[in-house]
Amino acid sequence: MFPSYLRSFAAYLKLTRGYSDHTIAAYRRDLEKLPAYLELRDWELSISQIERFHLDDFIQYLAELGLAPRSQARLISAMKTFFGYLLDERIIATDPTELLQAPKLGRKIPEVLTYEEIRELLAQIDLSTDHGLRDRALLETLYACGLRVSESTGLKLTNLYLDQGFIRVTGKGNKERVVPIGGEAVKHLEIYLEYVRPHLPSIKPEAENIVFLNRRGGALSRVSVFTAVKKYAAAAGIEKNVSPHTFRHSFATHLIEGGADLRAVQEMLGHESILTTEIYTHLDTDFLRETIMSFHPMNQR
Repeated sequence: MFPSYLRSFAAYLKLTRGYSDHTIAAYRRDLEKLPAYLELRDWELSISQIERFHLDDFIQYLAELGLAPRSQARLISAMKTFFGYLLDERIIATDPTELLQAPKLGRKIPEVLTYEEIRELLAQIDLSTDHGLRDRALLETLYACGLRVSESTGLKLTNLYLDQGFIRVTGKGNKERVVPIGGEAVKHLEIYLEYVRPHLPSIKPEAENIVFLNRRGGALSRVSVFTAVKKYAAAAGIEKNVSPHTFRHSFATHLIEGGADLRAVQEMLGHESILTTEIYTHLDTDFLRETIMSFHPMNQR
């Protein structure tokens, strides 16, 4: 979405505005963070669909990660200049930065569940019912593989290689990737596939190759997955704003906390840019602080 516009924007800054190479590079680095954030939030937007609230969220998010006020000011300046350029070139019809202001701090960053909270949420599922067996398999897969909700509802039987420990996922832009899947998720998937799915009254022709089905034999909707996650989170007494995407955030955060290679996490999440994956590293700060406080010699005195 952005690269071609950024290239022409850099030429505009250089030739028309006379900006220094240092300033152009800084603006470009700032602006490259925006598509990475949009991908993180799972917002599939063209450049003309970006509105002020998207940019407000983006700036707020970076502020809560610790972006200094001076850097925030430069970021806002870069975005105002960029979208002003797009407006002049008639690439967009309205400028979303026109009333853009520095963010007010205090809003929450995207929620992440602890491992204990995830186990408690999963424990709320009634495994004595077909519905519960399906939901357990679904949520275990979401967490084990870091899937987007659309990737889970579109998961195909022919893309399951459970005996080999991986699944093939179709992500954004119909791009496929291979993702490992752990033993716990495999166990619950196999239970669902053996004891629940084959015994549905009927399966709609278009859903014959879809893994997760509703009671009428059709593919699950995003809304039904969202509703299920909300229900189990409430039953577990979790007060965080939990959604299916929370499992994806938690998957990435727990891997990075455990020392996983950032490139490997990028590959498993299906991020085009490493910048998107790097956003998750901020969630590791509590873990790092605890390590420093526990083991740094100056803190042992």
